[in-house]
Amino acid sequence: MKYINDKPIDFTNDDWKQYTPRERARLEQQEQKQRKQKVRKKRSLPVRIFTALFQALVVVLIAYVLVYTVGQQRTIVGQSMDTTLAGGDVVLINVMSYQVGSPKRGDLVSYRPNGSSNARADIKRVIGLPGDKIQIKDGQVYIDDQVYLEDGNYPAITNPGIAKDPIELDEGEYFLLGDNRNNSEDSRNTEIGLVSSSMIEGKVWFVLSPASHRRFI
Repeated sequence: MKYINDKPIDFTNDDWKQYTPRERARLEQQEQKQRKQKVRKKRSLPVRIFTALFQALVVVLIAYVLVYTVGQQRTIVGQSMDTTLAGGDVVLINVMSYQVGSPKRGDLVSYRPNGSSNARADIKRVIGLPGDKIQIKDGQVYIDDQVYLEDGNYPAITNPGIAKDPIELDEGEYFLLGDNRNNSEDSRNTEIGLVSSSMIEGKVWFVLSPASHRRFI
């Protein structure tokens, strides 16, 4: 005995013969479809849980592959990026971010100080872009003679360094500052100065650890 829409139909009796071949085929297909639906509904809960866990694992593995293929880890040293990043924080760097674009004002970037590829990578914030005129006076950053209004709550700068006088940035040059403006060695220091694009590794995009600091940047 077969059932279509929960109604019994005997495919062997005379009533079944009244249907045309096309109608019979349609009813048989409908019956097969309903049987498959019932089988799917009977799938056990453990199977569904296993499937969900497996799919989640695949997503995590893909994410890790992407992170470690296009990204690198860097550890924050010192307090120069307080309170945005704390010393000991491990961050992920997207090394592909500037392969198709350029650093933007406000980006947190990983770079090699002193123009040396062997120097320890450091993390700072992009303030000045190519073509900008940068100066620090009265405790504030000026870009093209206008006060640079930042989103963060940064203290007045007590040491302007080499930016005491206006600095013109050439093509491919960037002016970087630490967020802890009065406790940071950055583009104000003669030992570091302006940073060329070739020394910028990539953009900071995620805080990996500790877990309490984990977030996107």
